[in-house]
Amino acid sequence: MRVLISGASIAGPVLAYWLTRYGFTVTVVERAPALRKAGGHAVDLFKPAMDIAERMGVLERVGARKTGTERLTMHTEDGARVELELRRIVGAISDRHVEIMRDDLSEILYEATRHDVEYVFDDSITSISDDGEVTFERGEPARFDLVIGADGLHSTVRRLVFGPESRFTHWVGAYLAVVSLPNFLGLEDRMEGIAGIGRMAAMYGASHLGEARAGFFFRTPQPLDYHYRDVARQKELLRESFAGVGWQVPRILAELEHAPAFYFDSITQLRLDTWSRGRVTLVGDAGYCPGPAVGGSTSLAVVGAYVLAGELAAYGGDHTRAYPAYEAELGDYVRRSRTFAISAAKRIVPGSRFDLWALTQGVRLVSRLPVALTRAALKLGGNGARLHDAIALKSYSAPRETTSHP
Repeated sequence: MRVLISGASIAGPVLAYWLTRYGFTVTVVERAPALRKAGGHAVDLFKPAMDIAERMGVLERVGARKTGTERLTMHTEDGARVELELRRIVGAISDRHVEIMRDDLSEILYEATRHDVEYVFDDSITSISDDGEVTFERGEPARFDLVIGADGLHSTVRRLVFGPESRFTHWVGAYLAVVSLPNFLGLEDRMEGIAGIGRMAAMYGASHLGEARAGFFFRTPQPLDYHYRDVARQKELLRESFAGVGWQVPRILAELEHAPAFYFDSITQLRLDTWSRGRVTLVGDAGYCPGPAVGGSTSLAVVGAYVLAGELAAYGGDHTRAYPAYEAELGDYVRRSRTFAISAAKRIVPGSRFDLWALTQGVRLVSRLPVALTRAALKLGGNGARLHDAIALKSYSAPRETTSHP
């Protein structure tokens, strides 16, 4: 059975890995001309995703490429300063966790699949027929039994099959930007930043990278006017939103023009009644993005890909049964991730002086509590902070051996 996956970042390679081990023939098409190796921004893998990485045999490589960020120093615009060991937070919300640069994770997953999967770079799907006929920007038309969109928040597959993106997006009220820049603060195992009302900026390094990343979160009362591919406009909006902020922000903004890599997007959720239509389905951010940086979307993408592959194997490739089973298995986890993301966005970016004070005091309290006590408090609080570990992974049929070596 031939399967076409659009997207070679995270969900796509994980899905390809498991499908090939269940006997499917997989092609992955990726718009980018080559695998991205600029580092990207830091992403989190929580216990379920780490368990999957372990089953794939790539966990050791993932651990070797972890960022190594251990401490946070946060200044506030009103002059306060707090410090926190990050393990106190991540250890409380998940029993197993690693932070890794997105492009590093993508490369690891690609290496684990490239001998068994046909990768086609620098191409994109232009149409999908009900009978599985697919046309491409550059390649020749081809027919596939299944077509799966793993091509992110701005998915081409979703647009072609389900309609315009605007029909399914729910803006959370904030924006995220990430800039690559020289590590002029000498950050290796720590993150340092500044928080104010409606905006926050932080800079961090990674143990194996010579450069650093600066991350920006900010709220706006209304959605901003820009196109997601208009980088010049995005940089202009970022400068406007952080004008007058102290600490190292002016120097970071001055690096924008020369930044080797820049990312900017709204913190937006996708809400579809179904992720499947005919022989087509969606996985990861393409189908159920809970919100970049606040909803555990990378972990969710890994879990979603694992579940989708498993259900397709369980039903012998019959998508009329496998797709509904996939949505049923993952649905509650996705809904809870959305709810958590909205709450997290409000907590991370204070909306008032009181919220800023509460954030500062909360960090100080967590820095003094044992991790076990913080974990217990989160469980009792019932605010969804432990949701990243809330899905129990099914064990699907034993996969066959293949030639790839992670």
